[in-house]
This record gives sequence, C-alpha cells and structure tokens, in this order.
Amino acid sequence: MSINRLLSLLCSFGILTSCGDLDATKKETSKLAKIASKKFEKPKETALQTYNGTASWYSIQTNSGRTTASGRLLSNGAYTAAHKTLPFGSRVRVTSLSNGKSEILRITDRGPYVKGRIIDVTIGSAKRLGFYSRGLTKVKVEVLSRGNWKYRHH
Repeated sequence: MSINRLLSLLCSFGILTSCGDLDATKKETSKLAKIASKKFEKPKETALQTYNGTASWYSIQTNSGRTTASGRLLSNGAYTAAHKTLPFGSRVRVTSLSNGKSEILRITDRGPYVKGRIIDVTIGSAKRLGFYSRGLTKVKVEVLSRGNWKYRHH
C-alpha cells in the first residue's frame, strides 16, 4: 500500500485530525523518494603525487616468507603493496590503465627490484585489479598520504 493511500484512509476514518493537502504530501513523498534513491559517492581524495608505470604482483611464496620489510605480516589477500621509496604506511591508489579498476593500498614492503617496475601489489590485489594472469600491467599510482611507520629490524 502506498503512503498516499494510507494517508487517505487515515483521514477518511478520522484517525488523522489534520489531513491537509494530500497532493502536497504526494509531492513531498516523491521528492524524498528521489533523494533516497540517489547513490551518494564519497569524494575522491586528492593525490599528493601521481605517476604512471608498470606494476607486478608478489605473494608469500615470492616474498620468501610472511614478514615484510616494515615488520608486518604479509597476507596474499591484503590491501598492501611494496614500493622502493615511499614511507611505510603511505596510502596509494593504484589504478589499472587497461580496465580502470582501482584500489587503495598501504605500503608495507620494499620493492619491486626489477628495472622499470614502480610497485608490487599483493596477489589478491592483482586479482581484484584484473591483471593476475598477465603478471604485469600499466598503472597510475596516486600517493594519498605519506606514512610514518618506523622500520623494524629483525
């Protein structure tokens, strides 16, 4: 039953004492429905720095264990990445230039150590970004914040 039909019934039975203009109520209900149906998107964060290059992926097997250079445990599905110079804890948005998919990742490791590559993402991120099977992809990396984690010696 629509809200307008319900209001009409309540008015006709005297349950509502002030029925007012039902057409005005219909208009307000319609406006509220339009507002509620819109998807509100969080505004994109402004990048401190942006650059393009080649990304690769790594995993527990290719990292020779589970501990990253920051001392954090590596998880194959984590939203983390390795970068040569960004401070640990930095947040970056990595966007695949082949399909437009993007993820926000945290820098917890060092690498990649292959010439021409700018970032290594976890195998899970590579799957979500759509380049796992290829191994490499062209990406845009946007630095959203610079971290301040200290390096932990083992």
